[in-house]
Amino acid sequence: MPHLVLVRHGQSLWNQENRFTGSVDVPLTAQGAEEARRAAAGLRNIQFQVAYTSTLVRAYDTLGIILLELQQALPVIRDAALNERSYGDLQGLNKADAARRWGDAQVHVWRRSYDVPPPHGESLEMTAKRVLSFYDRAILGDLRLGKNVLVVAHGNSNRALVMKLDGLTGEQVVGLELPTGLPLIYELSPEGEVYAKHVGAL
Repeated sequence: MPHLVLVRHGQSLWNQENRFTGSVDVPLTAQGAEEARRAAAGLRNIQFQVAYTSTLVRAYDTLGIILLELQQALPVIRDAALNERSYGDLQGLNKADAARRWGDAQVHVWRRSYDVPPPHGESLEMTAKRVLSFYDRAILGDLRLGKNVLVVAHGNSNRALVMKLDGLTGEQVVGLELPTGLPLIYELSPEGEVYAKHVGAL
């Protein structure tokens, strides 16, 4: 029975500074690197055959730390389909400054609605379309071959995957919080049906 593990990257510099990061390439903090090491500690009982990550350094570096801690050398596929959603005009802004500029209610709609994008950015619905298309054409193929798959990506790209795996609606998934560096471990059938889910460790 294959395992699919989802990990949101460790804390990034802009997470620490409470800024909208989105598709901007921002490095991990020291705490983020430590979160990646803690994630690896919960995955020592799984031998992975392949890993997927985004093209953004905070996800790729988190994956590198995890694999180094696990002492596992695997094929790694980097694809922009797994990148964080673009926050458009909000990117780089402190969240409090954005709220002062556009109002708390409007920023909340952009952040927490399923289908309303921020100016020049992506909604969660738009992000889910690209992420789930990639899941169907790439990740699911490895799972059907019985491979254990590690995906290290972002809050919203992983939200899209959890929405599919947990059978959530768009309205349900927008309230889902995915902490940085916390593994979500799914035991799947070869067809991708979820048999069990574990949080943090197996």
